[in-house]
Amino acid sequence: MKLPRQFFQPLAIGAPAPMRDLPVRLERMIHFVPPHMEKMRAKVPELAKTVDVVLGNLEDAIPVEAKEAARKGFIEMGQTVDFGPTGLWTRINALNSPWALDDVTEIVAAIGNKLDVIMLPKVDGPWDIHYLDQLLAQLEARHKISKPILIHAILETAQGVNNVEAIATASPRMHGMSLGPADLAASRAMKTTRVGGGHPEYKVLADAAGDAPRAAFQQDLWHYTTAKMVDACAAAGIKPFYGPFGDFSDAAACESQFRNSFLLGCVGAWTLHPSQIAIAKKVYAPDLAEVAFARKIVDSMPDGAGAVMIDGKMQDDATWKQAKVLIDLAKLVAAKDPDMGQRYGF
Repeated sequence: MKLPRQFFQPLAIGAPAPMRDLPVRLERMIHFVPPHMEKMRAKVPELAKTVDVVLGNLEDAIPVEAKEAARKGFIEMGQTVDFGPTGLWTRINALNSPWALDDVTEIVAAIGNKLDVIMLPKVDGPWDIHYLDQLLAQLEARHKISKPILIHAILETAQGVNNVEAIATASPRMHGMSLGPADLAASRAMKTTRVGGGHPEYKVLADAAGDAPRAAFQQDLWHYTTAKMVDACAAAGIKPFYGPFGDFSDAAACESQFRNSFLLGCVGAWTLHPSQIAIAKKVYAPDLAEVAFARKIVDSMPDGAGAVMIDGKMQDDATWKQAKVLIDLAKLVAAKDPDMGQRYGF
């Protein structure tokens, strides 16, 4: 166990000091790009102006024969594109794959000073984070990287869910976690082939009333895991994200799944198709009426002390904290999107 005094010490001589607080950034969507495809790379300069995070995907969905091309394509993206305030991430291959080590060493050497976050798939426990943490420190020192590269874990194995709290606190590099429903479903032997979302057979029935037909209510397969992940991230001071929603043709279901995660505490989601970008922007931004009411609370209780009545409802320090969450997020959205800033009144 690393003692508290040592937790924020660099793990290699010459590596940058770990961050004590995460950068304050808007990350409503992590948009996945397959960097082995030149046609997709060509769209990145314009794409970077419309999304919060661009992620070069090297893992699942990249064919085995294209793994090296994807890595080279991502490095080219990082070298040639001006991302401005948009985050640059990559999802490397799993640590038990033959590509992971080259993914990390080659990318950090080439574009380490532009890379914000490495997304690590199939994290089973804190040991996976410790390995990548030490390796990154060595590479940062070797290549004179000026700021620490953060780690984002994907929660997609039963063992990872079991160890979620230890993963969240494994390193000061931890940026956050994403729910990976497809691989997690396979790991748990769940009986579904859907990538996120509910399932028509996962339901509860209304009470029987004679011979009348009983209403059925579809339930969310991922509620428990999302809530568990959100609690672990909130306790550790890192960010929780919903992962992918695979049915691009069902925008309404995608929006519902994203919104459920937002209400539970997630700050963003993955977008795998351009049509999902607008959904994420809509969902992972606070409602206009909610922000207006939150501003009433803060204006009436500037220091958060005491209690007041607003529109017939009692407000106290707890609701003041809730209001601050909404207002702070709205200000981040307004800084990225001036139109929303005007609608929020900032």
